[in-house]
Amino acid sequence: MFIIKFFKRVEKMKTLNYCLLLSCLLVLFTSCRKAVEPVQPAFDPEIEKAMVAETIENSICWAMTKDTVKLYGSLVPDSTLYIVNPDTTRVRGIDEIRYIAEHVWLDERFKATACNIRDLQIGLSRSGDVAWFYCMLDDMGEWDGRPAGWENTRWTGVLEKRDDKWLILQMHFSFAVEN
Repeated sequence: MFIIKFFKRVEKMKTLNYCLLLSCLLVLFTSCRKAVEPVQPAFDPEIEKAMVAETIENSICWAMTKDTVKLYGSLVPDSTLYIVNPDTTRVRGIDEIRYIAEHVWLDERFKATACNIRDLQIGLSRSGDVAWFYCMLDDMGEWDGRPAGWENTRWTGVLEKRDDKWLILQMHFSFAVEN
């Protein structure tokens, strides 16, 4: 009888020890897991706005050097891109931009002569993955030696942060109407 009671106690202690061991392992596992989770950098609005401003500039001033890496690297690379020009023509998707770039901006008859962005105002969403902007733009050039371009153009747009990179989704260009 004594031996049976002894073994029952041992079994209860084994069960308690196993539970205690399991609990310790669980605590250890969860605390170690938190230690190896990547730390998200703090959201700094000024750094984000500087990155947005660089994307905006690259999207238009790339033409000064015909650096298409800057152009394509600043726009969403899909069909969600939407641009409205002062004459109300619309550009939909990156494929239309590629076509215009190849047939107009990269043509040897086209030469960008000035790219001036003024009064740039940038807003950021609380989540930090959407931005919008307003500015005035002088985007001047030549076509076959004749002056062309937009001066004192109002320019607005929306950007989205994808894979830690700001990309333009939508742009609208317009001219003020004189009274």
